[in-house]
Amino acid sequence: MKAADYDILIIGGGMVGASLAIALRDQPLRIAMIETAPFRAASQPSYDDRAIALSQGSRRIFAAMGVWDTLAPAATPIGHIHVSDQGHFGITRLDAREEGVKALGYVITGRALGKGLVASVGELDNLDLISPATLSELTLGEDHATIVIEREGQCETITSTLVIAADGGNSSVRRLLDIAVTEKDYHQTAIIANITPQRPHQNVAYERFTAHGPLALLPLDMQDGEPRCSLVWTHGPEQAEHLLTLDDDAFLRELQDAFGWRLGRFLKVGQRASYPLRLIQAREQIRPRLALIGNAAHTLHPIAGQGFNLGLRDVAVLAEVICKARAADRDLGELMVLEDYTRWRERDHRKVIGFTNALVQAFSNDFPPLSLARNLGLLATDLLPPLKHALARNAMGISGRLPRLARGLPL
Repeated sequence: MKAADYDILIIGGGMVGASLAIALRDQPLRIAMIETAPFRAASQPSYDDRAIALSQGSRRIFAAMGVWDTLAPAATPIGHIHVSDQGHFGITRLDAREEGVKALGYVITGRALGKGLVASVGELDNLDLISPATLSELTLGEDHATIVIEREGQCETITSTLVIAADGGNSSVRRLLDIAVTEKDYHQTAIIANITPQRPHQNVAYERFTAHGPLALLPLDMQDGEPRCSLVWTHGPEQAEHLLTLDDDAFLRELQDAFGWRLGRFLKVGQRASYPLRLIQAREQIRPRLALIGNAAHTLHPIAGQGFNLGLRDVAVLAEVICKARAADRDLGELMVLEDYTRWRERDHRKVIGFTNALVQAFSNDFPPLSLARNLGLLATDLLPPLKHALARNAMGISGRLPRLARGLPL
């Protein structure tokens, strides 16, 4: 039997796919990564100016992978998290010092994160980067998977022991293999932009629940001597469309009314963009010769800022499972190997998705008894240290069974 061209074929060179390639950098594996966009292009859709909240656990993973020192200069630490409910008494505050860490998390733009990952991918000796190329066929065979790609007008056939789908919420792998998804439309739209407030943010991340939906302001580094925050503001589709058509002054007035004056007057808003919010879960995350990770497996509401962090923990666990299987001379695409991955990830997926859904439901309803209950919950969490500690550890991605990378250890 002819050996496959590669041990591992990663479909998708975005943040999650690139992170997996880097995590496996020291392994004696033949790896290829296929990306539809030119990998180092500014147009690479994963690497935009949208702010990404990195949990403390994600920092550990990147540190263990050897890339955090490159990312750290562009990452703004979150020292405090302030959670409130507009017009109500509920409030919860988390503090890094109380949790014994330097920061609860960090904020970095997709562009800065992408730049750091691209630099690390360029140093990998065991990776073939196939870009730009489009996946057109995928067959999962008994001994290997076979894919057909289109590159520069030509079709090429490639075989691999294991295919890993890291190609996002609109996964072509899912489409080609008819992998069904469970989808929930939240009937909400997220508006994103950078905001200049009058007062420095002092490394505080704000999550404010409003009658229209959650509003998050995340701290960013100063620009031209002015403080900056990244805004994620959730509204129904019609109201979001209205806000996008307003001039800057009118938009900032609406934002001021929703957020309040904790950061003083809002002075400037950058370019605004929007995207619809849905929960998407693949009904199958593995098949023989196949594993789905990141947004290809689960796309979340941004209410708790957990989407990329959940995907990065997928990377950390799958990389460890692959390394253990290789060391034991097992077939990397064998179903029993991949079941080790899904069993390990099941609880984290269920917990994070359930928590995110519960927040959306609880804070998108002004029914008085529910409003009272959620505000009592916020207040209780703020006043009871065990509850606050549990919430902080979950938000930091350092609870439960952790893979080596998430403990800051190399594979």
